[in-house]
Amino acid sequence: MLQLEYPWLLTLLPLPLLVWWLMPPYGERTKAVRVPFFEELAKATGQQPARGAVVLRGNWLRRLLAPLCWALVVLALAGPQRLEPPIERTEAARDLLLAIDLSGSMATPDFLDPQGQRISRLDAVKGVVDDFVRRRNTDRIGLIVFGTNAFPQAPLTLDHVAVRELLDELRVGMAGEQTAIGDAIGVAVKMTAHSQQRERVLILLTDGNDTAGRIPAETAAGIAKANHIVIHTIGIGDPNAKGENRVDLDALKRIASATGGRSFRGENREQLADIYALLDRMTPSKVKHSVYRPKVKLYYLPLGAALLLMIFYHLLMLGLFAPLARKRVAASLASRPSEG
Repeated sequence: MLQLEYPWLLTLLPLPLLVWWLMPPYGERTKAVRVPFFEELAKATGQQPARGAVVLRGNWLRRLLAPLCWALVVLALAGPQRLEPPIERTEAARDLLLAIDLSGSMATPDFLDPQGQRISRLDAVKGVVDDFVRRRNTDRIGLIVFGTNAFPQAPLTLDHVAVRELLDELRVGMAGEQTAIGDAIGVAVKMTAHSQQRERVLILLTDGNDTAGRIPAETAAGIAKANHIVIHTIGIGDPNAKGENRVDLDALKRIASATGGRSFRGENREQLADIYALLDRMTPSKVKHSVYRPKVKLYYLPLGAALLLMIFYHLLMLGLFAPLARKRVAASLASRPSEG
């Protein structure tokens, strides 16, 4: 599809006619010496007057090409362009953060793999989360790890292969032996502070209670709600244990409910997989579609055509009148008396 970027410039087309009609013709007054006996004077001095210079006068070809070239130049100024077929862009419409507890208790081998072999809680979590990330094709996903400290392991990104690789590198204790749930929520708030997405989700998984956070978990949840972050919590520890190994399910419920999220309990790998499958259905992938139509500039076509027409005209006139001019110059030189 062809269109003009600046169609209003076509109003310049009648400009030469307006100039010709409104502006007076150019005139110049010069003094001249009039000799009424010019021929007698030429004979007396022995000079043979030469014929005047060749003056190119208007012709039908110039009258045709001049307005055509002007129209082509104005057309080039108007910015002709061709619209290419529309290209649809798909962009993520949600930021999804996964916060994983790496405290010492995550090494407890109380989960079973599909073959029935005992594996640690962290290995079970990594397998389920990896499958979850693999299915979230259109969301920006970030990874947070926490223990005594909390830090981002993977920034919010659409490069899910990199997120899965960083997930595979997680090891128990790499963030400390204790549990700082409030700090993990604080890191999520910082990671989404400059996000353009209105919808932000944090899935927080832990097997302990908040014993090392510099900010209380429920206070952090209030800050997360103010920043439009919905928190879903998953507790996989033993609520009857003591100290650091006891998971505070009630606290996790309060964190989730404060932000409009849900709280879950995962006692084995199958339950954990079911929880992430449920979260996958609760937060379906959201995308924004935008249509972009590439534009190809074509101003050089009429501009080049006008230039070629002008070159053609001048070469044609040069070819027609140059031989005649040379003949006249040769005749003028031959008519001059030779010097003795």
